Amino acid sequence: MLKRHLLIILLMCGVFSAQAQAVRKYSNEFLSIGISGQGMAMGGSMVAGVDDVTAGYWNPAGLLLIGNDMQVGLMHAEYFAGIAKYDYGSVAIPLQQKDAVLAFSLIRFGVDDIPNTLFLIGPDGSINYDNITSFSVADYAFLSSYATRLAWNDLRIGGSAKIIHRTAGYFATSWGFGLDIGAQMEKGNWEFGVMGRDITGTFNAWSFGFTEEDQAVLLATGNALPESSLEITTPRIILGAGYNMALGEHFTLRPELNLDLTTDGKRNVLLAADPVSMDPHLGIEAGYKDFIYLRAGVNNVQQAIADDATTESWVLQPNLGVGVVIGPIHLDYAYTNIGNQAEVLYSHVVSLQLSMPSRQVPDQN
Repeated sequence: MLKRHLLIILLMCGVFSAQAQAVRKYSNEFLSIGISGQGMAMGGSMVAGVDDVTAGYWNPAGLLLIGNDMQVGLMHAEYFAGIAKYDYGSVAIPLQQKDAVLAFSLIRFGVDDIPNTLFLIGPDGSINYDNITSFSVADYAFLSSYATRLAWNDLRIGGSAKIIHRTAGYFATSWGFGLDIGAQMEKGNWEFGVMGRDITGTFNAWSFGFTEEDQAVLLATGNALPESSLEITTPRIILGAGYNMALGEHFTLRPELNLDLTTDGKRNVLLAADPVSMDPHLGIEAGYKDFIYLRAGVNNVQQAIADDATTESWVLQPNLGVGVVIGPIHLDYAYTNIGNQAEVLYSHVVSLQLSMPSRQVPDQN
């Protein structure tokens, strides 16, 4: 009981500490994009029903549903006409003689070959294109996840410890650490899930590595030199509910609704308030003989300014996708933002999952 009270106090202190630091709205937002063709097609509505290796990201409690097989997951997507690359890889391993699963995930979102024109113009005012170099801006996240089961009401719980590394060439570097905690359970055909992202507040420490020559150019052109700083990502709570339906002998249908509760101030979402805003998203999946799946979802409900810059209207992001299961191989595709209805551009997302008989990691206990 004492340990439980100490854990609650620790979590509360983390939340209030995060609020007291330099909170940045949309901090580490690359971790809110989503992963996998299935998840993207369903508008990110995965917290209650995720049951594969991608649970390390969506809700670590779902890792327990992979069974006794080790799973590997890969994904690739491109944004802004291929300028930005978004990649994901993961592996989940059941633990021997223990109702638990261990998983590791790696996420990268980056833009490569960005021209560095700091020294394009020489001291004499001449232009020298040979002085143009290139650099990359990239965000990385490494997640180490663990899931187990509680005897109480067959509740599955899981957590992910994540290390975040962000770079902008040699100019800026950030390291951060955070924790995610999730739970899942079923009642009849109903599925319920809750996910706490950055539950104690995720800290990113930024440092800058401008050379003396870089600093001289920046100051001469009227730019301020950045200073080392600490960036805080506040907690986000995601609530999910889904329902499994059998339509005849071979068809299934599963809708799921998720509600994202953000705590970093008023956002441009359906229900905006300060400090807590609520962003709903909905997905639905239709299956045939556990072989092929059709998916649809909506998310990113926002207010946008019309072209005349005088009126606002509500927009949302529609998504479609398809999944195919051939033996141990799961291939998923998503086409996001159909018809460019949202403010973001559309993207093609392709992901692959492979299940393989696991020799299982021995339980050291």
